[in-house]
Amino acid sequence: MKRSEIINRIENDEVWDFIIVGGGATGLGTALDAASRGYSAVLFEQADLAKGTSSRSTKLVHGGVRYMAQGDIGLVREACHERGLLLKNAPHLTKNQSFVIPNYSWFDNVLYTVGLKFYDMLAGKLSLGKSKYINKRKTIEQLPTIKQKGLKGGVLYYDGQFDDARLAVNIAQSAVEQGAVIMNYAKVVGLNKDNAGKVAGVEVKDIETGRVFKIKGRSVINATGVYVDDLLMMDNPAGKKMVRPSQGVHLVFERSFLDGESALMIPKTDDGRVLFAVPWHDKLVVGTTDTLRDHPELEPHALEQEIEFILQTAGRYLTRKPTRADVLSVFAGLRPLAAPQGEGKSTKEISRNHKIIVSRSGLVTITGGKWTTFRRMAQDTVDKTIATARLEFKPCVTQHFKIHGYAENVDRSDHLYVYGSDIPDVKKIMEQEPGMNEKLSAKYGYTKAEVAWAARYEFARSVEDVLARRCRLLFTDAHAAIEAAPAVAQVLAKELGHDEDWVLKQIASFDQIARGYLLN
Repeated sequence: MKRSEIINRIENDEVWDFIIVGGGATGLGTALDAASRGYSAVLFEQADLAKGTSSRSTKLVHGGVRYMAQGDIGLVREACHERGLLLKNAPHLTKNQSFVIPNYSWFDNVLYTVGLKFYDMLAGKLSLGKSKYINKRKTIEQLPTIKQKGLKGGVLYYDGQFDDARLAVNIAQSAVEQGAVIMNYAKVVGLNKDNAGKVAGVEVKDIETGRVFKIKGRSVINATGVYVDDLLMMDNPAGKKMVRPSQGVHLVFERSFLDGESALMIPKTDDGRVLFAVPWHDKLVVGTTDTLRDHPELEPHALEQEIEFILQTAGRYLTRKPTRADVLSVFAGLRPLAAPQGEGKSTKEISRNHKIIVSRSGLVTITGGKWTTFRRMAQDTVDKTIATARLEFKPCVTQHFKIHGYAENVDRSDHLYVYGSDIPDVKKIMEQEPGMNEKLSAKYGYTKAEVAWAARYEFARSVEDVLARRCRLLFTDAHAAIEAAPAVAQVLAKELGHDEDWVLKQIASFDQIARGYLLN
């Protein structure tokens, strides 16, 4: 859907069943759920789709081993179920990933073997494979670069792995195919209410033109993640803050730091979290941290202590200790914590068990959750909104819904695999349009055709949209992304009808953002 067509749709006097604010996993999932049931739905995102937390995950579709250890069995069971569904519904972007916990005491061998058997049991029929104890020799076979001194053995288990931002784009495409309207770079700046004080629509500012539109709706859903308080304050300026952000940082290295096909899971770290080292797009993603921040940011930056924590923790387990000079990219994401309600009270995590709140005005707020459970969060949100807005009930149909791009047995050695069923069409641009087979970077296979595809069919509006969330180069090699920016800007300018001045501004803007992903 072209932006001009989107604006034509929202300009007319339509009254939408669902107005959704927020273009991350939760908001996009809600748009897809509502539209696939047959409701009219429109979604507005102030930046790009999945710009925030939803593109900055550990790249895992998982039940959550650490939540089981915390006794949150219901969450783990639900997440394992949703993990199984997601691997079936988007096989081109998800995969079964083996993980190994290396143990340096016999007690840990027993503890994690028993614990992960329980994890398998919670997954039931949707289990990805049986966990098992493996001896020292087999642990080294799975993790050839693991520290061997004192190693007693390990536990092998299975979880899911995925590309978060690519999945967000495919969910958006699926929602549009079901009749939803999705507009990025559109910021909700006000709530409209009827005479009874009930929400009846929103005011939306087109970030690209500055135009403001009044949109009418039977319901408004606040799915803005760490920004939920912004909309809640529009609704009730006297209300208390609900969320405080907590930052999670990841460092990206060459794949050689963890040879073999398995991922590494470190179950105990100094800050009480687990640490993962996960193969992803032929690189290695290592994280994460848990650091309270005072306020949300669209571009959060890693703190020095977070970088050092990851380097030191990974260094204790790997034969080749990673250094700052080895970091190809560093990225940070924010998860919502429940804000403390009173002096001396501590924050607590609400980001994994989702929570739906209905304000007196009828504004529906969904907060918490995790990528793995986005579909169930959307289902619960739509069900609650139907009841709140007194809409005619229509049942959820997303449990076995094949997400746009669905393709089985994709060739993961070809970087185009993330396009799934769209691969032939991307290749057609490459083969039939002059210059479109040119590479964006000498080191990587990305081509100009993918930029054109992103602009035409994937909502991309800027160089950052392409290099951060369509082809992921900013997240895997920030230096290479900076080098590719001018070529991307030229293709986008042609596709979107911009001039050379826009090109220069885009290159400068991206360069400034990308510097935040560099350590060296």
